[in-house]
Amino acid sequence: MLEVARTVEQILRDPEDSLVVLSGCGTSGRLAFLTASCFNRALRDRQQNTVYSYIIAGGDRALLTSQEASEDDPKLGMLTLEKLCEGKRHVLFIGISCGLSAPFVAGQLDFCLKHPDIYTPVLVGFNPVTQAREETMPGYSLTFREVVQRMEEQRGQRAFIINPAVGPEAISGSSRMKGGSATKIILETVLAAAHTAAFTNTHITRSVLLDMMRGYERVYSVTYSHSDQIATLLQTAGLSLQCGGRVCYLSWGSLGLVGLIDASECIPTFGADYEDIRGFISGGYQDVDNIEGDLTSLGSQFCIAHEDFVSLVLPTLSDRDTVLLLYTCHDDVGDVEKMAHRVREKTSNLHSLYHGLQGDTTADIIGLLCSSVLNITWPSSSTVHMQWELSSKLVLNAVSTGSHILKGKIYRNHMVDLQVTNSKLYHRAIHILQLLSGVSLTQCEKALLKSIYNVEQLTEDITTAGVTTHTLIASRRNRVVPLALVCLLIGCSLSEAESRLESHPVVRDAVEACLTSSQHLTSSPGDQTSTNH
Repeated sequence: MLEVARTVEQILRDPEDSLVVLSGCGTSGRLAFLTASCFNRALRDRQQNTVYSYIIAGGDRALLTSQEASEDDPKLGMLTLEKLCEGKRHVLFIGISCGLSAPFVAGQLDFCLKHPDIYTPVLVGFNPVTQAREETMPGYSLTFREVVQRMEEQRGQRAFIINPAVGPEAISGSSRMKGGSATKIILETVLAAAHTAAFTNTHITRSVLLDMMRGYERVYSVTYSHSDQIATLLQTAGLSLQCGGRVCYLSWGSLGLVGLIDASECIPTFGADYEDIRGFISGGYQDVDNIEGDLTSLGSQFCIAHEDFVSLVLPTLSDRDTVLLLYTCHDDVGDVEKMAHRVREKTSNLHSLYHGLQGDTTADIIGLLCSSVLNITWPSSSTVHMQWELSSKLVLNAVSTGSHILKGKIYRNHMVDLQVTNSKLYHRAIHILQLLSGVSLTQCEKALLKSIYNVEQLTEDITTAGVTTHTLIASRRNRVVPLALVCLLIGCSLSEAESRLESHPVVRDAVEACLTSSQHLTSSPGDQTSTNH
């Protein structure tokens, strides 16, 4: 982290024909965007030229919706990086892959290693190198592990790997939580230290980095000191999802980006509909400031301004929906109050998350309009806005994850209704099926393929097709993992599995019912069905 920060400092002192590129897939790409936007704003505030750019697999539409098939294309990652950096003489490339697994990022790192005169590659992730992905990447001769091993040979000189162990996620594989928070902390610590050094003529030292990270450590203790209020909010959001309602984040400033990111992650993680949890930001795409600009022409799920909320959501808002206001003392509190009044005309289920500074009473009047209030007070500092963002991320991750748990989308800490939209999720689905059913990985893959293609018997065309083809078909189907799991647990046909899921709309209830049925069958030695199972 120290060496990478010093490299950024050099670029800030001599920015001509230089670039810092942050890249990732899914959550990692969204955090790359958030970080690049934040630090470019800081440079513009100083009347400095911007030096940061971002890449997200799938382009800007992936900021708001699941575009995870692009993660599997290392050549696309390489070509996107090459095009972005055309004409640059020095590029610091920071590739983010929490599990050291995304082919899109691996292709970019490999490209950097092949052009050391221009590119300095940095890998940020949370697995040891020995656990980097070993599968050969589509259309590529290397594995992610082989790329990382090449980086290790040059570690500390021409390549850098930042891969602390943060431990397992609360929801298995859901790296948007701890992995995402750790990504934000690492990137902001490195870049903030570089900015401080470049513009105040100080030195970057270990103690500087540690002081910044201790600031984030305080964010955790301050945020979770409000666990009772977070639990209330989580319970309310969960009840909304359980009864077919919606959860809407109405945000101002940079908290709007945090809200958009959290909402977008629910679709692939939980198999959620985009309307289940939605984020809206006060200034729309002008506040987002993304490369491709306004995306509203792509469909209603890309309508993210408060005006869109007023026209598309507010008319049908009811008490079964949950609305959460996210704002700080730096935002237009008068505008927040106006929106709060409009929402209250439709529902009493209005809540707020407010970040203020010590001695501030700005939020009191808005709190009177809300069913619950989460006011978090902070001491003033130069990085307080980044602390507000991390704190909001922790709260929203708890709300969106917890509400989907209450809706029944999680079983034994596994995402049993995840969308199988790329090779990583395809293999994750197989392992979840194996873990819960106890049968072989081969049988699990066959059951998954039957569910994906909606067939009772697999053809040679299906079994010989590649994972890319499977995930393309799976992206158009719903509940492929629950269907496969029901088939495995009770040895039934797809049509019967569909009937069982229809009789148990809550996925977790369906799985538990099938497990109970399976255990009953296996406990009857004379039962022929038990033997077949």
